[in-house]
Amino acid sequence: MMLSKLTGKYIAVEGVIGVGKTTLVRFLSRRYFLPTVLEVVEENPFLGKFYEDMDRWAFQTQLFFLLSRFDQQNDLARKLKEGAGIVSDYIFEKDHLFASLTLKDEQKMLYERIFGLLKEQVPKPDLVIYLYASVDVLMSRITLRDRPFERSMDRSYIELLADTYEAFFEKFTNTPVLRIDTTNIDFVKNEHDLNFIFELIEGRFQS
Repeated sequence: MMLSKLTGKYIAVEGVIGVGKTTLVRFLSRRYFLPTVLEVVEENPFLGKFYEDMDRWAFQTQLFFLLSRFDQQNDLARKLKEGAGIVSDYIFEKDHLFASLTLKDEQKMLYERIFGLLKEQVPKPDLVIYLYASVDVLMSRITLRDRPFERSMDRSYIELLADTYEAFFEKFTNTPVLRIDTTNIDFVKNEHDLNFIFELIEGRFQS
């Protein structure tokens, strides 16, 4: 029953840093036997420098993410053709969202040209799951996972990201979106909360 609902589907999970995207992807992968595509984060050699000096390292950081995500999307497309389905912890448009916040002037113009050439070549998800939470909860989760390059992350940056994601998904019409507020639920520790999310997702694929 579970397999028949999501077999061959491409599901992407999105949301602000610390909201639980990758964790949920791993739960979905195990439950529905879907291969995963996880974005390259810690492997980005510019990321730590970016959080220390965003103006100086924004373009290098963003270009690395853009090219690595495009490479992954090519692999993702090949896997989808095999019919197994995919669950991923980002959508390709995410790259443009971050670039709109960090790049300026000539760097932004150059980025826009590159992104425009690549965006039409990537597959679209059957469903995007947009996770969101209060900034207090996001900051708490970021602190708990204690990634070295996130230790100096400013609260105002997370607030900006949260507002930007909200504005983005208010206008996002490329694919169906399932919004889930995780402020008061803990799908990592609470099985009932996790099953609630599974039910919401399965409901989107009822025949």
